[in-house]
Amino acid sequence: MNIYIGNLNYRVKESDLYDLLGKFGNVTSAKIITDRDTKRSKGFGFVEMENASDAQSAIEALNGTELLGRSLVVKEALPRD
Repeated sequence: MNIYIGNLNYRVKESDLYDLLGKFGNVTSAKIITDRDTKRSKGFGFVEMENASDAQSAIEALNGTELLGRSLVVKEALPRD
């Protein structure tokens, strides 16, 4: 299951996402979206988890929690058009 994580502090790294969601199950990938020109984080990313029930548990537990001073938005990612 693919998870969207928004309102990230610009200092959050992909390894932080692995650590944060890894508490709930196996994380297969984590990607922070960056600006093409500046390479600076855009403040959101995506995490792919192997098990859908683990992903749902992570969404419920982490949505609205604080990470590095920012309140996270965590939800199931919408499919790309």
